[in-house]
This record gives sequence, C-alpha cells and structure tokens, in this order.
Amino acid sequence: MTNLPLFENETGTRRNEPLGPGATLLHGFALADETALLDAIKAIADDAPLRNMVTPGGFVMSVAMTNCGTLGWTSDRRGYRYTEIDPITERPWPSMPACFTALATGAAATAGFESFIPDACLINRYAPGTRLTLHQDKNEQDFSQPIVSVSLGVPAIFLFGGLKRSDKTRRVPLVHGDVVVWGGPDRLRYHGVLTLKENHHPGLENYRINLTFRKAG
Repeated sequence: MTNLPLFENETGTRRNEPLGPGATLLHGFALADETALLDAIKAIADDAPLRNMVTPGGFVMSVAMTNCGTLGWTSDRRGYRYTEIDPITERPWPSMPACFTALATGAAATAGFESFIPDACLINRYAPGTRLTLHQDKNEQDFSQPIVSVSLGVPAIFLFGGLKRSDKTRRVPLVHGDVVVWGGPDRLRYHGVLTLKENHHPGLENYRINLTFRKAG
C-alpha cells in the first residue's frame, strides 16, 4: 500500500471536506473496500473490455472505459447515451457488484443523499498523459440524484467548476480511496481531470481508475 494521508480530525475519524452546498469530498472513504473493488473491476473488464470510445465529433477519447449495471454510458458518431447492451460484446453490461452498490449508497448517504441507488457505473482508466475535459453529466433522466465518483490508483487533480463552462474551476487533489459526491445545487457543475502525471501505485501500476456511479434511468 502507498503511504496515504489520514486526513483525521480531532476525533480520530476521517474528515469530510465540503466543496459546495451539495458537494463533498470524503477522504479515504473507499479504502476499506480496496481489495473487493479491484477484484470486481478486473472481473468486469474481463467480461466487458475497456475501450477508447469515439465522440460525436469523431475524436477518440484518451481515457479507456467500460461499464457495469443495468445501463452503460456509450459514445459514438451518433451521440452520447445510455444503453442496456454493450455494443462491443452485444450482451448486457455486467451486473453491478454488491461491493460497488454498497460503497456508492454509503458514500451518498454520508454526503446527505439518503435515497441514492445507482443503476450505472462508468469505469474509467487513466494512463499517464490522459485527461478529462470539462463537461456536465446530463445524459441522466433525474438530476435530483447525485453523482458518486471513486478514485483508485495514482493521484489526480479533479477540476470542479461552476454551472457555466467559463466559470472558474477549483483544483481538488484526489488520492487512492477518495470519494467525491455532488448533487442538489451542484449536480450540473462542470468538472474534469487534469492531465495525469507519471506515478506508481502498487495495485494499479501507473494507472488511475475512476468509478462514477449514477442513477441514469
């Protein structure tokens, strides 16, 4: 394991860091589930391989991704959307593992969103030199439900902006095990990830894995 900061408060528990009225960074929230999460990610990727999708404009995304759950997010020249079938395997996306659901619902409840039950999990794999440009998550049907984002592997800088692309962004350092939850008035904030720097994590080599849980349908 890497030497991770404990981010403890006076009571000895991991602190939660507000990022906005409806957004919270839960430092180290996923660490207790690390082994189960990494095992589940491998099994999902074996069933629905990671791939670099194409944007509607014809550009190949630098971040490789796959999905699990009832719905999976896809992109091609026809647009961004959720599908029940993996277009590569032509089978339903792998079921969402119980450890994924428990982590997502627990993190959401800790951040103040008690009723969140995800039906989609996007699994993004960042290699050194890849990034995620500013965007809004708005392909979902119910914006009253939050986004739960789990960071695993090498550190990254999360960009958390405003409701307009031109709004100033906050740079939020994320390390292995951190979880960010945003919803309510912050649900449609623009966000992204700065270009990933070369680094190493004993369980994921030089990669960062991001799990993004959503209620899509």
